[in-house]
Amino acid sequence: MSAVATSRRAALLLVTAAGFLLLTHAHAEAQWWKRAPVDFEECADVAEKAATKTEKTSALADCNAKFAGRRKPGGGYSYYDFLQDRTFDIAGPNPTPEEQKKIDEAYTAYLANQRRSNEAAQAMARQQREQQEQQVQQLQQLALRTEVERVPIPVGRPKVQQAVSPRPKGAPCTKGSFSCEWPRLSESLNDLKKLFNPTPSKPAKKG
Repeated sequence: MSAVATSRRAALLLVTAAGFLLLTHAHAEAQWWKRAPVDFEECADVAEKAATKTEKTSALADCNAKFAGRRKPGGGYSYYDFLQDRTFDIAGPNPTPEEQKKIDEAYTAYLANQRRSNEAAQAMARQQREQQEQQVQQLQQLALRTEVERVPIPVGRPKVQQAVSPRPKGAPCTKGSFSCEWPRLSESLNDLKKLFNPTPSKPAKKG
């Protein structure tokens, strides 16, 4: 009887030990699933197992807020700064203070370059606008000068001598007027011509 009792006690201890090991292993597995994720990818894997779409979206937003870095295929992490549209290599899932300082310095340099580029572009646009205005002024001056050359200079209209119409017969004659004096002057001129140029007399015919 003592041997049987001893055997039973040994079997009971073995079962108890096995149960204890199983419980310990199960507890360890439960603790592993409850462990906080170490980076965004691990956090996103947990979020994918959410019961509803709303819970999944909320969990992914929390992951994005907790972890700024993303895993690189070859190891390490990268951080994308959308303000600079540039990616930086970082050691862990989030930038360290030293890494964040370098990112901020790069952003300051980026803003300075952007400001210089904008100023250069504005200066170029201003220069082009001034050149265009000068060209327009030159074209306007050329067009005005061409129009002036095309306009003919007005020529004085020649005076047309008015024909002296003879005074109608029976019309009253005003003393001193040209129409009244001209006939007398004309007769006087004819008399002078006859005086200086006498008409040669015809020779008498012999009988």
